Amino acid sequence: MTSPLQQKLKITGPTAITANRLADGVVVWLTPQRTWSEAIADAAIATTSDEVHALLASAQADELEAVGAYPARVAVEDGKARPANLRERIRVDGPTVAFGSAA
Repeated sequence: MTSPLQQKLKITGPTAITANRLADGVVVWLTPQRTWSEAIADAAIATTSDEVHALLASAQADELEAVGAYPARVAVEDGKARPANLRERIRVDGPTVAFGSAA
């Protein structure tokens, strides 16, 4: 059986690598310099499977700073990444409803 990490990634558009910072759980994004940033706009953007694999390997090699790294689809505006789906918008911007609001 093939490990999920060894399976072929299907890249269908701009992709960034995201994880959670080990020290406090904050969402972080892998930058082109292979450091972590809290700002999605700083994220390295890959467009091919090989590029994503290289970024992911770099991220997974550094599990002392960030854990749970995975590729996330992004949209690109003015050369900067922004969330491309609801899951990543929630991770970047927070909950979709205000805390304490009546349901």
